[in-house]
Amino acid sequence: MKTLVAAAVAIGLAALAASGRTLLSQTPQPKPETMNLGNFSVRLAVKDIVASRAFYEKLGFKPIAGDAKQNWLILRNGAATIGLFQGMFEKNILTFNPGWSSAGEPLKEFEDVREIQKRLERLGLALTTKADESSTGPASLTLLDPDGNMLLLDQHVPKPGH
Repeated sequence: MKTLVAAAVAIGLAALAASGRTLLSQTPQPKPETMNLGNFSVRLAVKDIVASRAFYEKLGFKPIAGDAKQNWLILRNGAATIGLFQGMFEKNILTFNPGWSSAGEPLKEFEDVREIQKRLERLGLALTTKADESSTGPASLTLLDPDGNMLLLDQHVPKPGH
């Protein structure tokens, strides 16, 4: 009996998949529009940059930018990038860099932060800071997620084509 039930379920799921339908709806759902925010890293608000650096180096992270004497360092381990910032902000920040590859290299083609800003606003998201839409150079914007975590879109390169 178990074999018959399993076979019937398998046949039903195969037929459902072939029709393009899901168990949740009778019509195919449109896929959400993708938004490429660029390279991702986390900026950590640390209490002691020396202790934090030593900790993350034990996990295989290596400094790639910054200056501990100025209270900031960027460390990388493979594709994972973290920034250590002592006394510069209160909470950790999720950071996206439009125009940068995962290796932190400039891209020729990418979605400019000002275009991303327009899309976010069309989606009804409230921005806490905005990029100057009349500018073409590096720019940034910030917003908060529902839990109060800050997201920073920090573009270090000019708008494509400029």
